[in-house]
Amino acid sequence: MKIPVNQYTATGKRLVALLNERIVFLDGAMGTMIQRHKLCEEDFRGERFKDHPSDLKGNNDLLTLTRPDIIRDIHLAYYRAGSDIVETNTFSATTIAQADYGLESLAYELNVESAKLAREAADIVAKEESRECFVAGALGPTNRTASLSPDVNRPEFRNVTFEELGAAYQEQARGLIDGGADVLLIETIFDTLNAKAAIFAIDELLEEAKEHPPVLISGTITDQSGRTLSGQTTEAFWNSVRHARPLSVGMNCALGADLMRPYIEELANITDCYVSCYPNAGLPDPLSPTGYPEGPSDTAGSLQSFATDGLVNLVGGCCGTTPDHIAKIREVLSQFKPRKLHDIKPALRLSGLEPLVVG
Repeated sequence: MKIPVNQYTATGKRLVALLNERIVFLDGAMGTMIQRHKLCEEDFRGERFKDHPSDLKGNNDLLTLTRPDIIRDIHLAYYRAGSDIVETNTFSATTIAQADYGLESLAYELNVESAKLAREAADIVAKEESRECFVAGALGPTNRTASLSPDVNRPEFRNVTFEELGAAYQEQARGLIDGGADVLLIETIFDTLNAKAAIFAIDELLEEAKEHPPVLISGTITDQSGRTLSGQTTEAFWNSVRHARPLSVGMNCALGADLMRPYIEELANITDCYVSCYPNAGLPDPLSPTGYPEGPSDTAGSLQSFATDGLVNLVGGCCGTTPDHIAKIREVLSQFKPRKLHDIKPALRLSGLEPLVVG
């Protein structure tokens, strides 16, 4: 597999150049920062949705339209903390996820406006600090799974189809690109079939394009079994998505850095693209003031070993992390060189729940 750099946009090519030069830094958690504002139902509704028939509190993506000041300020805080790449506020901005709130019709608008908002923050900090700031269009996993039944009594049942996922992801990707996203990040993948629907949708959307934004892929090992929720091991997951020729592959969410390390190390050994890692601030802890036990120095200290051993190219934070975490991660990891890309021996690489390598 070879990363299709020659097909990337000019911005995508500049990101590749940066990845070859040093470790690149992502942002941290959006939800954690939103929770600090202790918003009420009226914040989510705003004037536009004051008469909407269902509750909207908790629909963080909607804040792009009703409280753009908060979302912009969060983006700015992450850029100013040292993030090179900030994700759009679109984790659940698909027709499938927004159906929970009766707001399916907003999906495209949410993605366009979220990308514009992140782009605005990127341009402000780029001017302030004389450096390039990138926007990643975030495509979350949705709240449905194509591989598993939601009903234990009906193992054959699925509440979403591959085609429905593909249509939702394509609308989302179109909105993100139209709004100005530099890269597309398929993240927090707990079901690889959902991710494959996103990959297919993006490929179809960009089929006729002469140049396109890079695609980044980030899976989620849900517990210490070392598997995704749908049962795949790390190598099987990679074999399932490597045909997309992503700019990077990695892991995020569910685990803290220490527990995530074996899976990042495995990816670093078996992949021929860049490797990303943005862990939680440890495992959830209801007794902690923030809900997560690790402070900035804890997370940065754990990630330091990843950089020391040359395992990573992109590093950031997920649930429980803040601009303070990102600032400390950048301070600690900036002294290390990025992981070097290496060729992988040609072979027939297949996957079910386990990998199968022939040759």
